[in-house]
Amino acid sequence: MTMSDLSRVRQPVEQARGLPNAHYTDPDMHAAELKRLFADEWCALCTEADIPRTGDAFPLTFAGEPLLALRGGDGVVRVFYNVCRHRGMILVESPRRIEGALRCPYHSWCYATTGRLVTTPHVGGPGQNTHPGLDRDRLGLIELRSHIWHGIVFVNLSGSAPPFDVRHADLLARWAEFAQPLHHGGPDSRFSLSVETNWKLAVENYCESYHLPWVHPGLNSYSRLEDHYNIESEGFSGQGTEVYRQLRDAEGGTFPDFAGLSPKWDKAAEYIALYPNLLLGVHRDHAFAILLHPDGPGRTREDVHLYYATADTDPDLRAANARQWRTVFEEDIFVVEGMQKGRAAQGFDGGRFAPAMDAPTHRLHAWVATRMAAG
Repeated sequence: MTMSDLSRVRQPVEQARGLPNAHYTDPDMHAAELKRLFADEWCALCTEADIPRTGDAFPLTFAGEPLLALRGGDGVVRVFYNVCRHRGMILVESPRRIEGALRCPYHSWCYATTGRLVTTPHVGGPGQNTHPGLDRDRLGLIELRSHIWHGIVFVNLSGSAPPFDVRHADLLARWAEFAQPLHHGGPDSRFSLSVETNWKLAVENYCESYHLPWVHPGLNSYSRLEDHYNIESEGFSGQGTEVYRQLRDAEGGTFPDFAGLSPKWDKAAEYIALYPNLLLGVHRDHAFAILLHPDGPGRTREDVHLYYATADTDPDLRAANARQWRTVFEEDIFVVEGMQKGRAAQGFDGGRFAPAMDAPTHRLHAWVATRMAAG
């Protein structure tokens, strides 16, 4: 890859080329993206629904690093490196609830759920649990910057990103009406999809409506291509519709609306990709989040969560809504996997953009190119 390759990506959409193939296939390029695009940004790590109770611990590997989201005894969600400060042992292997202290399985050093180191058995010799050369106050779990918004736990691995509310001020202002409690629908409102594609292709496909008539004929039957509009900003892009249709049960009932929404949302809905790895949708009566977890350059796990305005929504209607969205998201799989296979063509030059329709996708490419060039 040369700097000229990235310069052409950053041209106006009418002249631009897409990112070179290496950004989708090369392991070294993928590692560089994890450093420059993931570590330095606010990334979606998990949801509050993954750790709803005091003491809940949720381990995961993200951008190649072992992390632990933990709800402390004080109720606060924190993100730590999932390693003991003694010899670097992994502390939690699978999601569970911590009763009392978090104990390292290697030498039994124990940590409070707030991260503080509380016991160090035999550290000064048999029967001696302290040592003047070891300061427990300096050896708590290593905490990473985190932030919660829209029910999602974000992490900034490098610690260098601007505050979340500053970095994403435009989106927070755009969706200010949805700054209210979001209630996760529970086990029937979450599912995961494993897709053989690069994470960027999942973002690219999500943020444009151009493919609707051919990939989503059911959705396009009432929310047509001409009913959609593009959304572009620094750090996110997407599309909206002006003809959102609520799901109804056999008696015509719907989910309760979010409180205080302006008339715009009677029919509108918006779908935004918040770079690098979060896909969001908001409607008058529910919202969803798709957290993208890259697994190498050619595989991505999509964790889908649905949210509602109240905690007591009808379970049958919730299940129907989850099925409906799962169908839509599964319809995209052959497209993003097909584009991934296409990146093996050495003669493919990144492709062109349809100027009127692909602006949200071009916005992502330009964002990636700008940050990779700066790195």
